[in-house]
Order: sequence, then C-alpha cells, then structure tokens
Amino acid sequence: MVLSINNTYTMINKISTLVLTLCVVVVSSCKLDLLDNPNAVTTNNTDINYLLNSIELTYKDHFNQMSDPGMRLTRMLNQGAAIYDNAVSPNNFSGAWETAYAGLMTDVKTLLPLAEAGELYVHAGIARTLRASVLINLVDAFGDIPYTQAIDATNFNPGVDTGKSIYDAALAELDKAIANFKATSKGGATGDLIYSGSTDNWIRAANSLKLKIYLNRRLTDPTGSTSGINTLIAGNQLISTAAQNFTFKFGSNLTNPDTRHPRYAGQYSPTGGGDYQSNSYMGALYSAKGFQDPRIRYYFYRQTIKNPTDVNALRCITNTKPTHYTDADVFCLPTSVGYWGRDHLNNEGIPPDGLLRTAWGVYPAGGLYDNDAGTPVSLGAGAGGAGIQPIIMRSFVDFMLAESALTLGTTGVAKDLLKSAIEKSMADVRAMALGTTESSKISTFEAAQNFVWANEVTKYVTKVLADYDAATTTDAKLNIIGTEYWLALHGNGIEGYNLYRRTGKPANQQPALDPNPGAFPRSYYYPSTYIIRNANAKQKASLTVPVFWDNNRDGLLK
Repeated sequence: MVLSINNTYTMINKISTLVLTLCVVVVSSCKLDLLDNPNAVTTNNTDINYLLNSIELTYKDHFNQMSDPGMRLTRMLNQGAAIYDNAVSPNNFSGAWETAYAGLMTDVKTLLPLAEAGELYVHAGIARTLRASVLINLVDAFGDIPYTQAIDATNFNPGVDTGKSIYDAALAELDKAIANFKATSKGGATGDLIYSGSTDNWIRAANSLKLKIYLNRRLTDPTGSTSGINTLIAGNQLISTAAQNFTFKFGSNLTNPDTRHPRYAGQYSPTGGGDYQSNSYMGALYSAKGFQDPRIRYYFYRQTIKNPTDVNALRCITNTKPTHYTDADVFCLPTSVGYWGRDHLNNEGIPPDGLLRTAWGVYPAGGLYDNDAGTPVSLGAGAGGAGIQPIIMRSFVDFMLAESALTLGTTGVAKDLLKSAIEKSMADVRAMALGTTESSKISTFEAAQNFVWANEVTKYVTKVLADYDAATTTDAKLNIIGTEYWLALHGNGIEGYNLYRRTGKPANQQPALDPNPGAFPRSYYYPSTYIIRNANAKQKASLTVPVFWDNNRDGLLK
C-alpha cells in the first residue's frame, strides 16, 4: 500500500482553491450571522474526500512522532540524552498526543457517520484501519489511555480504558474495516492517498495489523495468539508482495508545500546537521557478519569517507572505552571509512560537524546513495526527499510469522520465514532506491566495483541461515530472528520498540555511556499537556511500568 504524497498535495492544492473560492462567495454574497462561526467545519460543509485526505496526512505525522523515540531507544538512532528519564520525559509527547486525539481520531469520528450514511464504505474502512493503528500505537507507547470517553464535547476529563480492552476494540475495529472494504460501496475513496482505493491491499493491511496485535499479546495470551495468527495465515490475506507494502510515499517538492521526507528535510540543507546516526546500528551493518550488509549504502550516506583525528570534531576518538562496555560492544566507530555517529545516550554538545556526520541515505528518507563520493549533503541532493515511511513491509510480516512459528508453533517453518523476510527486505530496499533519481548512480558505482547485488544477498542469507542452524536453543534462534528484524526496520521505531520489549532482542545492545542511566523505559510517561489539562489524569510512577502485554522479567532490557 503506498500513500503517495504527490497525490496528497495535488489534493491539497484543490482544497486551497476550494477554500479561496468559498471565501470569495462568502464575502461577496452572504450575510454574516454572528451566532455562527463562518470558519467552522461542520458535517454540512465537509467534503468527505478532503477529510479522508486530512486523516491520511495526519497519520503520517503520527507515525513519525511515535517512531522517533522507538528508534532512539533501540539504538537505531542516537539518543541525545544522558539518562532514560530525560530521553522520554513528559514534555516530549504532547505533540504526538494532540496529533492522535485532536487530529486523526476527531476527524475519523466526523467522517464515519458521513461515509456510512452515503454508503461510501471504502472511506469508512480506511478511517477505521488508521484509527485502529493509532490506538494500538498509543497503547504500546503509554499503556492505559482514554478511548471510550474521549473525543466527547461534554467531557473534558475522560478517564482511561485498559490497554487490553483497547486492543480488543482495535481488533473489532479492524474487523469492521474489513467488512466495509467487502461491502458494496457507492464509490471508491478518491481521497485515498495510500492504496488509491485498492480494497484488497487495505484488507491485507488491516489483517497485518491484526497479526501485530496477536504477536504482541503472545506473552500474556499464547493460546489466543496462536489461534488468531493461524487463522490469519489460513486466510492468506496478509501483506506478502511489494505492491502490498503499507508505506507513505513522499515527494521532492521543497516549498508550498514541502512534500519531502521529514528525515531528509531535517538534514539535507546548506549547513547539514540533523540526526546523529547510531554507532551501534551502523557497526552492526558494517561488520557484524564479517562483511558489509548490502543495505548499508542505501541506509546511510557518509559525508566524509575518512574520520578525522581532530578531537574537536569527533570527540570520542580520544575517549577511553567505558569500563562497563564489553569487548563486543561497539564504541565510537573511529574507523578509516567515515561512519560518523554517536554512542547510546550521548548528550555531548554539538561541534561544527553538520557537513561531516553520517546522514540518512536514499532508503527510506530519499537522500543520497553512498557511492564513496564523501561530499557534503545539500539542498535537493540525492532523491530530494522522495522517500517512504515503512509502516508495514512484507518483510515485517514474515519476520513476525517467523517469531510466532518459533515461539508459539504457529503454521510455517521459522527458518524458511526468516529467509523469506531477509530476501524481501533486501529486494524492497533496492527497489525503492532504484525507483528514485539515484538509480543511475547506483548502477554506475556497482559496475565500477564489480559488485553483484544478487551475489551479496546470497552471501548474507547463507551466513544468517548457517548461524541459525548452529544455534542450539530457542532463545539463540530468536535472537537471530530479532536481530535481522531490527536491521530490516530502518526508519520504523514503533516496531523496533515493540520487538525489543516483546523479545529482549537483539540481545546485548550497546550500553549507555553513563553506567547508571536508570531503568530502560517499559513505556513512556504520559504527556504533560494531558496530565495538566485532565483532572482525572494520573502520571505513572516511573518508566518501568510495562504495557499490558509485556510481562518480561525486570532487567531484561538495557
């Protein structure tokens, strides 16, 4: 499923034209009733296609806001704080909370009666699917949250529902969405920016979200999860092909509006800057297998191909490896090949390295492919920001099925599913990059290096499967599945955070620089705006409060 932002902004331009036209009509020919707000959107003046368009745009913002902290906690991006309490403080999540409640869920509540009254069932199905996804993400992040009493103009202090009950509600919502997609509708969703009205793809997206629910609950309800997952497998309507990948597709327009991937927009400028990549993640891709992961040049772009020796530029090069690190822990990466990031929970000041630090690459952010050029990023460089948000890729589905086959005994062979998942990840990363303006650069570089992509993928898969066969315990095999899933999740911290709490994998993650960073967050603090504005809201005692499906032992995560 592709949510195309190019189509999105075509729709936005139409909205702007409509709004301007309506303004002219109102000013020139209407009497103003001072009892009515002329700017208020009501069910009588709402265009349902534009409203659906708005819901999907809000959903991509929600995904980015909820993905960011998950990437940082799981060492997929640098975490710019010294201790965990500061990394996920209550002040960090007010925007995400408002996007979910004041934005998407309010709009969905407005859209559903309009869609069902007009027999526009595709609109209703899309709205229900996205609302269910948001609810799942909120529970996975915060635990118990307001739902049944939320979005009610008569209740400004809604109480919370349990995470378990909201998961049940999300499953029911997804079943309703699937029923909507299968119903006879009076028209397709012309405001659909994701699958462009493909109901089969939307059904597969909804089922894949159900798979995520069942897998997260496997620790607390193994019987129900096993039954639910086997039913989904038997139904054969999960995301399985590249055309079914659930993604949001960005454009390369710079202004009016800016359609670029947010990670690209934050880094590709005349002064660079933006995110620090994680030394741990880059190190795993660079050397953990004894050779480079074929995806590394797609994931990361090196602005320099040789690290400096100047401590004022890269401070860690003269630092001693912390004594609480093991020999196997990546530290600093002061390599001669230019991978320039930061270690976990590094909150040092920022030197003038904006045009030196390793940047987001062509996948998924739409940046530059790394062809050893070693030149700084710039405005419009690479694919211009025409990247994707990888919400649920076909590889993610196979990784989830591999985990459930291994741990629950669901239908399928874990090793075969692991192999399929890696191959699909490799293929989708490369296909996305080759579909951008970086395509010719990739082909030219590979030809010059005598690099044969298929051979490199085969070498990688052979290594992973040999390690899997050599693993003698279920936990060791789970670590291989979890590590490969983590490496395929680049750009998706929502599932990375779930994976880590659900499995404790990858095991032996890079420690914080501070030997006493506090306990790893099993959930996030509630946003400060929610606590301040809701008289019934109560802040949780600490970050160690787990969500309902997480019954792993204390101390498993670091």
